Amino acid sequence: MRLTVLKHAPLFFLIVALAACNATPRLDTGDDDVYAPPSVGPLDDSLDNMITGDRLMEAGEYELALRAYYRAGVEDGLSVDVITAIGAANLALGRLGQAEEQFRAALQRQQDFVPALNNLGAVLIEQGEYGEARRILEQAFALDSGSSETIRDNLRLAIARMENQVYTGENEQNQPGLIRRGGGRYVLQSSL
Repeated sequence: MRLTVLKHAPLFFLIVALAACNATPRLDTGDDDVYAPPSVGPLDDSLDNMITGDRLMEAGEYELALRAYYRAGVEDGLSVDVITAIGAANLALGRLGQAEEQFRAALQRQQDFVPALNNLGAVLIEQGEYGEARRILEQAFALDSGSSETIRDNLRLAIARMENQVYTGENEQNQPGLIRRGGGRYVLQSSL
């Protein structure tokens, strides 16, 4: 019996080998299959990096938004919108110097771009440059025809801070000061 099995072994392997050489595929990949999922375009083209960056900014993910804006700049070119968006992300991250440079670069390309003017004004307020901030925000306010509350609020803030910088003798008298005691100790003394 054992001899009979060994005698038919080459025939068995020949049948298996021929079956493996079948030209028809095992799974039908035709378009007429009702269970096949629809095809989707390339994922890279499905999302706009500017929209992604804007959504990340709204979510408070400023570093990720900055990366999305950089990708938008690489893929679409450095437009005024992209440069301003990069500056806004840097402003949100507290990088005032970089944000100021980017807003100024955007304004060199298009002098009347209101978002860049407003954001540059906000940076200048944060840096204590109230006079220049007021001038820039007045320009943004005029170009926007006063319709943006954000620009109006920033302009009010710049004006208020500019007026608060005035030195008066009363301000000096109402401020607490430091008085040196012996042994290198300082005591906080109020002259109220």
